[in-house]
Amino acid sequence: MLNCEGNSVVRRWLTLVTGLVECLCFAGAVFGWASLVFVLKTEGYFSSLCVNVTVNGTEVLDCSGQDEQFSLVFTIASFMNNFLTLPNGFLFDRFGTTVARLFGIFLYTTGTLLVAFSSSALSMVLFPALSFIAVGGILFLMTNMQVGNLFGSHRSTIITLYNGAFDSSSAIFLVIKVLFESGVSLLASFLCLSACGIIHLLRTFLLLPRDRIPHPLPDDYTYGMTCGKSKTVSLKRTANGVVSEDNAEQMLSKESPPKEEKSFRECVLSRFFLLQLMWLSVMQLRHYLFIGTLNPMLQRLTQGEASLVSQYTNAFAVTQLCGILCAPWNGLIIDRHKGKPRASGESEQEADLRSSVLSLALTALQCVLFSVCTSIPLLPLQYLTFILQVLNRSFLYGGNAAFISIAFPSCHFGKLYGLIMALSAVVALLQYPCFALVKGYLGGDPLYVNVALTLLSLLAFIHPLSVYLYCRGLASQRAKSRDAVATS
Repeated sequence: MLNCEGNSVVRRWLTLVTGLVECLCFAGAVFGWASLVFVLKTEGYFSSLCVNVTVNGTEVLDCSGQDEQFSLVFTIASFMNNFLTLPNGFLFDRFGTTVARLFGIFLYTTGTLLVAFSSSALSMVLFPALSFIAVGGILFLMTNMQVGNLFGSHRSTIITLYNGAFDSSSAIFLVIKVLFESGVSLLASFLCLSACGIIHLLRTFLLLPRDRIPHPLPDDYTYGMTCGKSKTVSLKRTANGVVSEDNAEQMLSKESPPKEEKSFRECVLSRFFLLQLMWLSVMQLRHYLFIGTLNPMLQRLTQGEASLVSQYTNAFAVTQLCGILCAPWNGLIIDRHKGKPRASGESEQEADLRSSVLSLALTALQCVLFSVCTSIPLLPLQYLTFILQVLNRSFLYGGNAAFISIAFPSCHFGKLYGLIMALSAVVALLQYPCFALVKGYLGGDPLYVNVALTLLSLLAFIHPLSVYLYCRGLASQRAKSRDAVATS
């Protein structure tokens, strides 16, 4: 029979693997919207907005109103996905894992049930349904990313791995599309997703802590179903609102003065936070507009040939599965210095920041290349566009979460992650006026909007440059201090 220590190791790996499956199969399903739109159009959702128009003496069916409505559903759902991450982050930091996950399970299950019992006559139900699925999914991701704290030097790799699984879960709607084409109804597919709420509940109570997993991890930290005396960390809130992690048997000795952490306000007003917000926002807007307008773009490039639209939609959805394979490479880039000796006087945080520069710059470069390919109206080129999109998206969100965990105190992670996602969601709302501009004034040609977004994406390079200059400044200060000591 395994002893308590053996049980702890098995439990940690079981938590890691089941969390990965949860993110892969549920968390980011809403971003497979292009596959679901294909099914919803077949079912006649918003079909009343299609009208007959005469073009060159020929009567054709114009469904631009239907496309705009589907785009609006995704715009609102993606906005809610990010904007409500702020209150969800406060909920997670204040009440812990169990409460946050129960709320997420409730939202996700409600959303899937609404889609299951919707119909073309109840098309408006899609607005709350997709928003509930999106918000519930981001709560799954948020409560799972802390699992990286259980694995020390591989923390950034695991955080990016979970974000990659989140990206890949958009392929779930492809599975639903394929099942639909095989005769399985939307009702059956979404009822199945709803029933999986039981699995989420079991994992919440058996394999995750009630509060949060601290970083750094204290000795003999246990959680979930434990044997013997549990040495867990209790979260205490001080008078100034900062959460402290208290353990009677801390790894640090009593003689070591506790490190004074930055306040939440100081973190928000810091240069790193503001530049990280800009870095995330400009690239996220590019991705959201691409996903939200993929179906109309394919309709335009294929001249409305349904079989080709289906083929490219499937290709896009299949590439999303590769997110879980791409994202860990970003984590490995960030963690590449772990286990190696640091420069004299260099702190662990400074080493992490220095290591993150390459990740931030590479992500920005990927986005520019992806945006350039999107701007070229050549149908076969879209295969390359799909590959660059999933690669960049997996680096973007994993790198965002990893950078926040590196640059700021862990006690503020939920709030800062929520705030940066919420503020970037406000910027992402620009996708709908961009879509309306393309459909209206630009006559369906997105070239000028794509060029503008490509130029906007170049702003993302400011952030890695700023972090590089900051780290170089610290290294210069250390060198001057050593020279001063040597000459004295």
